[in-house]
Amino acid sequence: MPAPQQLDRARQRASRARHRVSDHARGLARRVQPFLAPVSALGWTVLASAVGCWILGRELGWQELMLAATAALVLFVACLVLVIGRTRLRVAVTVDPLRVVVGSPATGTVRVTNASRAVLLPIMLELPIGHSAARFSLPALRRDVHHEELFVVPTQRRGVIPIGPATTVRGDPLGLVRRTVAWTGVLELFVHPVTVPLEPLGSGLLRDLEGQTTNDLSMSDLAFHALRDYAPGDDRRYIHWRSSAKAGRFLVRQFLDTRRSHFSTVVDSSADSYADPEEYETAISVAASIAVRAMLDEQELTVVAGSHAVPAVTGRRVLDVFSRAELGSHTLLDLSGRAARIAPDTSVAVLITGPRSSYADVHRASLHFPPEVRVLGVQIDPAKPTSMTSARGLTILSLQTLAELSALFAGADV
Repeated sequence: MPAPQQLDRARQRASRARHRVSDHARGLARRVQPFLAPVSALGWTVLASAVGCWILGRELGWQELMLAATAALVLFVACLVLVIGRTRLRVAVTVDPLRVVVGSPATGTVRVTNASRAVLLPIMLELPIGHSAARFSLPALRRDVHHEELFVVPTQRRGVIPIGPATTVRGDPLGLVRRTVAWTGVLELFVHPVTVPLEPLGSGLLRDLEGQTTNDLSMSDLAFHALRDYAPGDDRRYIHWRSSAKAGRFLVRQFLDTRRSHFSTVVDSSADSYADPEEYETAISVAASIAVRAMLDEQELTVVAGSHAVPAVTGRRVLDVFSRAELGSHTLLDLSGRAARIAPDTSVAVLITGPRSSYADVHRASLHFPPEVRVLGVQIDPAKPTSMTSARGLTILSLQTLAELSALFAGADV
């Protein structure tokens, strides 16, 4: 057989051998990994030091290094023994209530029950709460005995606070080995923005026949108003023949429009529109106040805030949307276009922005909506006097604090 062919076959056999060894090594690593996972970086350092000292001690004949290696290895094994065994628990985390307003108290309870036959030795329980974590030292528990711990959730800021999962931590005092087990899922605590009460927002624009009657006259509706003389172009179906016969001339029915508003509340979530994050918090509170009033008026509502856009929201869900909203790169122009797309039957649009947005920015955003839609702009500007400006069919309210919204909004034509 020629030498080149023998060389190729040898390379193929070596390649197959490497693949077999690699497959066996990966399989062994998968089986061993669960046992080695609890070892911390410090534990691996101690183990590596023990092996290094043992090798050097044998090569150099130093008994001191051999003793140090033996002590480190015994220490590592002793720490490893502390995490051997299976813990069986029933852990329940409850938070009441799950929805609060900024600043309102929110407390929770952790209930741990020993579900094993043996006595549960003292163990550490960790519960992540937002960006921090609560740690509880559980006492020894006999079978089916439970232990409860209370915790308080800080609610000084609007947002969604994840709570959990609750994990138990077993390990040694030196931190060489650490074994964690998750027992629960993640709860979400919604911290809603502060709101202020508003007067009823009005009837809005013509949308259907189940809304409120207005003072606008119509030739086709359900709310009858009066009779008037026939004019060229009137629909002959609305001629009131009996009254026309008595009057000697054609009379037609006249109606009042019935209206049902669909409010679209858009919050500018671009960081470039606000000089301070607190201004954005005020904008969120303004939007939430308007949304709550719209729901009390039993109006349809669409909310667009940041990356969250929810049409036809009801109940607590609307305030949950405001809890999730965050500053980012979503401009008022983009968000208004999104609101016009997902809620084409909008009758009243409220666009809320910060002090760095100009009148032209709000006007461009309002052009996403049809001409018959009433658009109201609200600008949060602590440095500008409270005012109301109207031009080119657009009204912009400028306010410094949330407390001014009720009085200022009452004077706006919504």
